[in-house]
Amino acid sequence: MDPVGTWPLTPVPAVVRRFDPPDLPYGAGHRGVDLAGRPGQEVRSALPGQVTFAGRIAGRGVVVVDHGPTRTTYEPVAASVSVGTAVAAGAVVGRLELAGSHCQPHACLHWGWIAGRTYLDPLRLVDAAGPVRLLPLTGELPAEVGSGSTGRRTGGVGAAVSRGVGSLARLGADAIRARAP
Repeated sequence: MDPVGTWPLTPVPAVVRRFDPPDLPYGAGHRGVDLAGRPGQEVRSALPGQVTFAGRIAGRGVVVVDHGPTRTTYEPVAASVSVGTAVAAGAVVGRLELAGSHCQPHACLHWGWIAGRTYLDPLRLVDAAGPVRLLPLTGELPAEVGSGSTGRRTGGVGAAVSRGVGSLARLGADAIRARAP
């Protein structure tokens, strides 16, 4: 069962880009979610923990909070905490920066959640990942699954499970196409 966390931005932000785990360790994908924000907005820790990194990586401000079996990441953030600081869920860890945002000209927070080396959907922490949907092995394709679609769900399950669901969905879609007249 997932821990219950808090949104790192308040009020509850719009999700600009959802979680899309890579199929391979260094493959393409989106290893977190992007949340709409504004420059200078307070960024809060989603769970209680200890700050293990607060600094700049490749010109971007990054804060990492360790929660025992998992850790959360926040960027681009001008840190207001230092390494070793204990934080409560909802505690301010910094302010959102525009520089380094890949949502430019707008500001957005890239929020990640990791267990070991496995990326997880951070929206699971706030129960916003959405329902799991599997494609049928027979019958017609749902309207939202068409050519170019991976059939992969982009949130709510761990990377390994998500890859498995995506593979099943692609197999199901291929089977349906093969049976079509």
